[in-house]
Amino acid sequence: MRIHIPDAESQEAFGRRLAAVLAPGIVVYLAGDLGAGKTTLVRGILRGLGHQGPVRSPTYTLVEPYELTACLCAHLDLYRLGDPEELEYLGLRDLVAENRLLLVEWPERGVGMLPPADLVLKIAYADPGRNLHLEAATQKGEAVLRRLREPI
Repeated sequence: MRIHIPDAESQEAFGRRLAAVLAPGIVVYLAGDLGAGKTTLVRGILRGLGHQGPVRSPTYTLVEPYELTACLCAHLDLYRLGDPEELEYLGLRDLVAENRLLLVEWPERGVGMLPPADLVLKIAYADPGRNLHLEAATQKGEAVLRRLREPI
């Protein structure tokens, strides 16, 4: 599925729409260059799940947990991860065991330790805006895309 997003507000709005079709236990990989809007999209997802507070990129903490009414969620930003094995020290196994929604920026830095993605979301610069490419990697991911294609 490919979508053109004209601006940051639309990207956050798409995140809210995506939140409506995500469920606990789904793993979403977010790929894209620095500044492409991965955290903006995550902010929209979290807002769509009912989070009212600030959404910061966990660039330095690597993991930011959210206990939401709809589900438990963990936002990971692995840009500064030195070695994939560091994820063990961050409690990744516990995050996965609790059947959380996982939103992972820079997933290529956690290869071998991260659970496989259900949905891969690639963000690319466009003039104007961004192009989003969503790929299902599992049956759960296929179900998300099916629900996303349904009329609003």
